[in-house]
Amino acid sequence: MEYRVREEVKKLGKYVSGKPIDEVKREYGISRVVKLASNENPLGTSDKVKKLMVDLVNEMNMYPDAASFDFKEALSNKLDINRNMIFCGAGSDSLINVICGVFLDKNDESIMAEITFPRYESNTKLMGAKAVKIPLKNNALDLEAMVEAINDKTKIIWFCNPNNPTGGIFTKSQLDRVLNRIPSSVIIVMDEAYGEYVTSEEYPNSLELLKYYPNMIILKTLSKAYGLASLRFGYGIANEKIVDYMNRVINAFDVNLFAQKAATVAIQDDEFLSKVKSFNEEQREFLYGEFEKIGLDFIKSQANFIMVNVNGDDKPIHEYLLKHGYIIRPGYLLDMPGWIRVSLGTNEQNLEFTNLLKEAIEERDRC
Repeated sequence: MEYRVREEVKKLGKYVSGKPIDEVKREYGISRVVKLASNENPLGTSDKVKKLMVDLVNEMNMYPDAASFDFKEALSNKLDINRNMIFCGAGSDSLINVICGVFLDKNDESIMAEITFPRYESNTKLMGAKAVKIPLKNNALDLEAMVEAINDKTKIIWFCNPNNPTGGIFTKSQLDRVLNRIPSSVIIVMDEAYGEYVTSEEYPNSLELLKYYPNMIILKTLSKAYGLASLRFGYGIANEKIVDYMNRVINAFDVNLFAQKAATVAIQDDEFLSKVKSFNEEQREFLYGEFEKIGLDFIKSQANFIMVNVNGDDKPIHEYLLKHGYIIRPGYLLDMPGWIRVSLGTNEQNLEFTNLLKEAIEERDRC
């Protein structure tokens, strides 16, 4: 029987996520596996959140608040913005899908970097629109070329900052040079999933820019720095009119009870976030030093992962690391063959990983 599936769905490929730990254990018959593939927080999450989770078990039979009121109230107080400028969903993945559902029609266009978060492209195509992919320039978003690609069919332009998977940022001055050239009819998405990790003083203040660009949407997630990846909580900030349209499309109970309550507590635990940021910066510098010892080039990152050039085929490197219990993201899956992306782990994990990486390269080059 031939199902009457939309052509856009038939043409979509499946998103390939990082291998789960249990799958690697089964596949390779090993008992210890370290996952450095999905940019998860090696420090876990706030102790305040952990305590809260225990207290919520007796509320599992109840529907969550469809409006995520408590979270919006806490965030609006923290950022000094109107609560009606905030919308929430089951991770920024879900919100990317909603943005495309709100703004894209068949044959519209949305512009993105050639190498960036792949959900922009898949959700654009799902709506029957065209994904216009602009090559990176020096492993960074080419903002000038992206803006030059805007035409009458353009509905959305996606700025991932820091960019995933390359890890770099574009600066405030670079963004300022192009913003005024973007028509007010084009939605500017500032995806800042890794923004909490940024240490550069040149990082744009998108919340301030939002005051002058009502066509801008800021996307954030609690999966990374806040360590809530399994609970799936993302949020966006935009003008109230855009938020109203977003809330018409977001599923009524998209964010579950545990995620809402955890997110509300997490964003107020500044001590934990400060610890995460300091640890991340320390481990980035550590890994830079280890890669330099091995003689590997890498892209300096403002996120919690690093792209590393393995000077040849990345597939055997990936396989060697898997056999020895380390999951990373191979470059061939990211349209960057010859590279790998590694998430920052604990100091012990990072040291063991770099030793295994050196062994993997030596074994590959002997063959």
